Amino acid sequence: MSPLYLSAGRTETGHVRRHNEDAILVADVPGLWVVADGLGGHAAGDVASALIVDRLGALRPSADITATMDAIEDELLRINHRLRTMARERRVDVVASTVVVLVHTRDLVAVGWVGDSRAYVFQDDRLEQVTQDHVHGERSDETQFGGGRTGAPAGVLTRAVGAEERLFVDWSVRARRPGTCFLLCSDGINKELSDADIEHHCRRHADPRALIDALVESALDRAGRDNVSAVAVRLEPLKETHS
Repeated sequence: MSPLYLSAGRTETGHVRRHNEDAILVADVPGLWVVADGLGGHAAGDVASALIVDRLGALRPSADITATMDAIEDELLRINHRLRTMARERRVDVVASTVVVLVHTRDLVAVGWVGDSRAYVFQDDRLEQVTQDHVHGERSDETQFGGGRTGAPAGVLTRAVGAEERLFVDWSVRARRPGTCFLLCSDGINKELSDADIEHHCRRHADPRALIDALVESALDRAGRDNVSAVAVRLEPLKETHS
């Protein structure tokens, strides 16, 4: 049987950070992909991102996209509670992570996100950002959590898993179109590369592995100020069955 999609992922520490606080999941069999970015400068950001990837990786998406989205949200709520408890036990302000998730069924693709980890879609030779950053005002190079305060400085995260008692996940659902490529990334990619840069690489590299390597190497060739992580998923044509 021909695959429904081709995918690849890669995560690197970068040139400035001492530790990699990003984590990725490339789970082709159930059709689930994740990029999680632990909050830099906070305690156990790597623990937070790893917990998200481990827990979501244990899920088995169903053919019902709504049921799968509900299951992902329920798991993220449990993770949110666990990270809040962990922060209290460690006597730190916050243990948290951003996350972007892609889930695939036969006819639909859903993208869910919390924070400023992004999803893009490349189709019809054009790049489009699917997600909207949960950030107050303009982005900054340093990811910090400021909650939902209206007076928070520009560039401060307004949402992250583990940051507050209540958690809200945003979703975008699209019809499945063969040939479409989805890109998930931590902000280590878009800190170094503009959308025009990303679109250029998507246009040059149809193969997900080649695309991911090109994006990551380009980010590292520049400042590489943050951890650099990306996952690409290209949807393949559905194979018709004949009786």
